[in-house]
Amino acid sequence: MKDLKYYITGIAAIFIVYLVAEYNKPDPIDWNVNLRYNSKAPYGNFILFSRLNDIFPSANIQRNNRSPYDTFTDSTLKKGNYIIIAQKEGINKVDIKALLKYVEAGNTVFISAINWNGGLTDSLKFSTGYEFGEKNPSLSFVNPALKQSTDTKTDKFTATQYFSSFDTTRATVLVQNNFKHATYLRFQVGKGALLLMANPQLLTNYNLLKPQNLKFAEKALSYIPPTKNIYWDQFLNGDIAQDESPMRVFFRHSGLQWAYYISLAAILLFVIYEIKRRQRIIPVVDPLQNATVGFVSVVGKVYYEQRDNTDIAVKKVTYFLEHLRATYNLKTNTFDNEFLNVFIKKTGIEEIFGYELINHLRFVLHQTRVHDQELIALNRLIEKFYIQTGSYGK
Repeated sequence: MKDLKYYITGIAAIFIVYLVAEYNKPDPIDWNVNLRYNSKAPYGNFILFSRLNDIFPSANIQRNNRSPYDTFTDSTLKKGNYIIIAQKEGINKVDIKALLKYVEAGNTVFISAINWNGGLTDSLKFSTGYEFGEKNPSLSFVNPALKQSTDTKTDKFTATQYFSSFDTTRATVLVQNNFKHATYLRFQVGKGALLLMANPQLLTNYNLLKPQNLKFAEKALSYIPPTKNIYWDQFLNGDIAQDESPMRVFFRHSGLQWAYYISLAAILLFVIYEIKRRQRIIPVVDPLQNATVGFVSVVGKVYYEQRDNTDIAVKKVTYFLEHLRATYNLKTNTFDNEFLNVFIKKTGIEEIFGYELINHLRFVLHQTRVHDQELIALNRLIEKFYIQTGSYGK
């Protein structure tokens, strides 16, 4: 009985120390690109949103979570500038008509996105590409008055996307990379202007903490004219606060909440009263077989334990692109509309599936951290491609 008290005291002390350590442990850094206005993660927009009044001192900053159509057809919407920074552009044809009408009236709309999979590409006749062979291009302004003494350096794949084709009679190039590819365009629409930036990561917290990148962002936003009203879009980026914790269901209902606490208490009591010194069974470990299947199993376990989804995704994409080059003689350095059309015709796959596969490849290549579900989706799409083209297992 005396020994049991020592066990209980020791376990209680360890449990208390663990709780204190967990409570004071700093949150892990989230390297996902979320672009949310209040996110302090490296790829959030907290700094940009909170310092907008430094760039536009007299402006009234307002957040908007309605769809573009509902926003731009609202008669109470005041004249001003509208800022959209999102992972996916996602504007449909109905939204575009309302947006362009708002711009024609003398307003300015700024849009920066990673994936341009909405109707804007068809409406304005432009497409995007990716500097696949270059990790970190440098950027410079075309306007001599804004051009810096040295080009703006980038890292972590934050500026690899560019506008591969566009109507030069309608669009003006504002920024280009060291390969002379445009990354920032201006479209004159009526009395107003539509500004398109291909790399929204340049406006995030990570880049704005660097002096040279901060100056670049200030000059890029200087193309937005001074106004009394600035609207920040939350709809297209899904930037609406919500409880994402898996325990939200339990804590939303008092009955489930009490059940959760009682379960924890019961588990704790079971651990306290079942503490005994027991000899663990030593399992018999068979020697590894020197066979191909065994080797693959060992390598698979190593990758699984490392959990480096990004490395696995890059390897899968690299092998898949090599397959396209060797089998179909395709050029895989740019994923634009021309590539998509040739890719679908040569492989003979379904058009919808072809667009889905290439869009997912582009999405994965822009991520600095690939989650399990994104990696699984990538694998399923590639496997489906091999099955449809009859090259599975070759």
